[in-house]
Amino acid sequence: MYQFKRTQLVKTDLQTCWDFFSSPKNLKKITPEYMGFDVLLDIPEKMYPGLMIEYTVKPVFSIPMKWITEITHVEPLKFFVDEQRKGPYKIWHHEHHFESVENGVMMTDIVSYELPMGFLGRIAHPFIVEKKLKEIFDYRFKVVVEYFK
Repeated sequence: MYQFKRTQLVKTDLQTCWDFFSSPKNLKKITPEYMGFDVLLDIPEKMYPGLMIEYTVKPVFSIPMKWITEITHVEPLKFFVDEQRKGPYKIWHHEHHFESVENGVMMTDIVSYELPMGFLGRIAHPFIVEKKLKEIFDYRFKVVVEYFK
């Protein structure tokens, strides 16, 4: 299993930060366009435990694939967790944590994941998967800085 962790200071208050990131409708805004991220079903303004989100993404070589995640835990103004139910990973567990700090909100993402295809997945990890995750979160970092100026 692998783990990817990223922290970012978001220059806003806790409620505003939470409202933005806990809305599934904002997912597309923080995802690189080349990922072809499209939500397939109507989604509510606010997430809740048990919410299933079905979308397509094009993570590698522009090949579209269906990805279904479930919001499994929500502690308002503190954290939420999404877990893959169908998609490219064997396991995907993404924790989103929010903490009010002096100059804004410290947002921490912890993604724990396991790749399919055993040995081949382990070989692909540093060259494709780890690189792509870093690229996606780097993009999100820039978008969040611009959005919360």
